[in-house]
Amino acid sequence: MPMKKFINAPENLTAELLEGFALAHRQKITLQGKTVLRAVPKSADKVALVTLGGAGHEPALSGFVGPGMLDASVVGDIFAAPGAPAVLAALQATARQAGTLLVILNHAGDVMAGDMAFDMATQQGVNVQKILTHEDISAGRDAPLEHRRGLVGCIPLYKIAGAAAEAGRSLDEVAAIAARFNENLRTLAVAVTAATHPASGGAIGEIADDEMEVGMGQHGEGGGGVMKLASADQTAQIMLDKILDTMSVQPGDKLLVMINGSGATTLMEQYILLRAVSQLLDAKGLVMARSLVGEFLTVQEMGGFQMCIAKLDDELIELFDASCDTPAWTVK
Repeated sequence: MPMKKFINAPENLTAELLEGFALAHRQKITLQGKTVLRAVPKSADKVALVTLGGAGHEPALSGFVGPGMLDASVVGDIFAAPGAPAVLAALQATARQAGTLLVILNHAGDVMAGDMAFDMATQQGVNVQKILTHEDISAGRDAPLEHRRGLVGCIPLYKIAGAAAEAGRSLDEVAAIAARFNENLRTLAVAVTAATHPASGGAIGEIADDEMEVGMGQHGEGGGGVMKLASADQTAQIMLDKILDTMSVQPGDKLLVMINGSGATTLMEQYILLRAVSQLLDAKGLVMARSLVGEFLTVQEMGGFQMCIAKLDDELIELFDASCDTPAWTVK
């Protein structure tokens, strides 16, 4: 089946979507090349947060630029990392005495560009620290960190670290809070239909009508967990059991539960899934202290979702609840 999308020339996709994004949110963000910045920069005495990643996952990542969250999002072409020079320019643009935290998702291109930019910025005297998100558990509970992909868990990490920065915490403190949250963060994805690449029209993977694939990657990479399509309750149990098996949790622990739609899964389905997770956690004596449902980091029209679970403490809950004002997430 041919791709059906309202686009123009494929080579102009990223530039055009960013131009439209900037027009839609002109009071909140501004565009410099392919870098999204806050319309009103944060005070220089507060830590800045910078991230990077390919386009095509809207609203991520640039939808989370604004007070209480990111200061800059460096955008690559569709499903591709931006170049290190663009990331370096963003680190230079947000440089301040308070310092900058660079958040990198664990994908080869992002890591290469982020690490190169970090090294160059450090050599130039920019006060910057970095953190790598790697919460995907599909590789197995004992898989080394370099084999764990960064998925939707980056979004609540932006929220918590961003709140700490907005509150005036030092760079060391913001980095430590982000690291603590990152260590207690797990995500697993499932897909029921494949996406198409909006530039080429090619299908990203193939899934039979009566199957689903648990462990799917952010760009449609196979996860090796092909199984027969299951109900919402059954799928929630399969995925939650796998996630909790990799976490150290005890009855009474407080958790964040995030159901992130991959692009073609309706809110109806996502709410049913959250209901199932809540019931399963109740049966285990675990507390769903906070929850998020919706499309935060998508894969075009892929059918499926990512289940993200994080263990929270009182400080992390306070930071999660703090105000923010971005195109895709606002807390008053």
